[in-house]
Amino acid sequence: MRKDVQSIESATLLFAGDSGDGSQTIGTQMTEASAIAGNDVATLPDYPAEIRAPAGSLAGVSGFQLHFSSETIHTPGDTCDVLVAMNPAALRVNLDKLKPNGILIVNTDNFAARNLKLAGYTDNPLEDGSLVKYQVFPVPLTRLTRDSLKGTSLAHREADRCKNFFALGMVCWLYNRQMDNTVKFIREKYRKKPQYVEANTIALKAGNVYCEATEQFATSYEVKPAHFEPGTYRNIEGNMAAAFGLIAASQRSGLPLVYGSYPITPASSILHELAKYKNFGVITMQMEDEIAAIGAAIGAAFSGALGATGSSGPGLALKSESINLAVMAELPLVICNIQRSGPSTGMPTKTEQTDLLQMFYGRNGESPVPIIAASRPADCFETIYEAARIAVKYMTPVIFMSELYIAFGAEPWRIPEVSELPSIKVHYETTADGFQPYMRDEKTLARPWAIPGTPGLEHRIGGLEKADISGNVSYDPENHEQMSLLRAEKVARIADDIPPTEIFGEPEGELLVLAWGGTYGAVRTAVEHKLAEGASVSHVHLRYLNPLPSDLGGILKQFDKVLIPELNFGQLLKLIRADFLIDAVGLNKVQGLPFYVFEVESKIHELLRGDA
Repeated sequence: MRKDVQSIESATLLFAGDSGDGSQTIGTQMTEASAIAGNDVATLPDYPAEIRAPAGSLAGVSGFQLHFSSETIHTPGDTCDVLVAMNPAALRVNLDKLKPNGILIVNTDNFAARNLKLAGYTDNPLEDGSLVKYQVFPVPLTRLTRDSLKGTSLAHREADRCKNFFALGMVCWLYNRQMDNTVKFIREKYRKKPQYVEANTIALKAGNVYCEATEQFATSYEVKPAHFEPGTYRNIEGNMAAAFGLIAASQRSGLPLVYGSYPITPASSILHELAKYKNFGVITMQMEDEIAAIGAAIGAAFSGALGATGSSGPGLALKSESINLAVMAELPLVICNIQRSGPSTGMPTKTEQTDLLQMFYGRNGESPVPIIAASRPADCFETIYEAARIAVKYMTPVIFMSELYIAFGAEPWRIPEVSELPSIKVHYETTADGFQPYMRDEKTLARPWAIPGTPGLEHRIGGLEKADISGNVSYDPENHEQMSLLRAEKVARIADDIPPTEIFGEPEGELLVLAWGGTYGAVRTAVEHKLAEGASVSHVHLRYLNPLPSDLGGILKQFDKVLIPELNFGQLLKLIRADFLIDAVGLNKVQGLPFYVFEVESKIHELLRGDA
């Protein structure tokens, strides 16, 4: 009997289990399959912080959420249509994310008394009626996987590791996804272990056939392709896009790229990605600590390369003295801060936006640094490319800000043509006649970039205050103030390079939602919903945070109220209130989680109704 196929606009899935259950792997593969099918996609991987949390424990739950649609989407979804729970802990941690009447697929083989106790259940939720509002599909995933692999040479323990692909095969059937790309992935991943290629491929196809054959699943779903701007697309994560942006800036400018880093979640994968591109003149250096990492990048910049370094909040705290050295030496440097929950070690695998004021003021002295922030995974490419362009043009370190939610999230990215990328013009000083290390360009106030060893251009730099023009060490009070003002003015002039601010919605009205960073998706979706209801609301999303766009003050004055959602306790809010003297309102959350759309919608509704 032919089963029904229903056409739907979008779906949100959540795979969850122990960190060794392969949720991230099958989530990534379902993302790839959905992108190949032409859907718009948005993802939210959720990793446990513990490296070896006890199996079956709440602390060890790993999840991967995927939203795919035939329309343009901006978030991985507030709630899920399907939850695949590999054990009781995964069910307990994630059940509140499943919609009423949502599909719940559970691996019944893992619902033994010990696992139920580890998850904090006194009774089996599959038997006590607590799941009555969901469509529950109890599936003995482990046993079915073993049965499908009886003809292979794998022992039970090895066979059990294939159950994630059995689950993926089921979900592929549920949403009519082709599995060819996943089969190719399995062949490449396990090419040195052919027995695993065979086993995982069999498990994948067995899960698909199981749904077709069993009476449990009567309906599958179809999500038609979305409309995209013409071009060549690939699925990309935020940190990968950042790495590609640095490589593109290096190639476009003709500068070798030197990336000095020390491993830290969630920034490490930038280093891992860049290390693959030695044939593009990329030099990666995994240093012994954060201070050595930025020191190597500063040395590269002094020698005429595009120097870059990356870390998260704790690492940026260690780099702060060296950032000051780059400010004083006025060298081009890209500094990546991929934010995570703090303070201290905090929650390494959870997201936040709590480093903004640290990036503004977390250094001694008057030490202004340009700051720009990415809004979503694909935007990391353009934003870090822009950071490199500004660093070279203005001879200054530039901070590129992202966050874990963006770094590990994925979405379709249109690969740009080289001609579409802004030019990055590099000028090395070569004329010895009249050379002074701190003479300045009249427009940008950038000092000359003189390569060490160039005859007649010998000079010294360091952390001590410089005399204007000559660059000699100076303790003169008036000179110190003059140089501090020059460094601040140089950063302020970057505002002349900032394009006009885009306003989503009307240019004036009752409420403006002003946001930055990874809040983009939730804010844009919430504003779209409220505009569809006829509300007077608009959205401005900031890429340039220091300096702020020169037209921002005029825009803010055109609205009765301003709302600033942030994953902190109001850091941009403080800056906007101080700079523009407006009584902006904050929406704040520090839970290690991104905003849900309904949270932003609720605050918008509250402000428009006048209850705030």
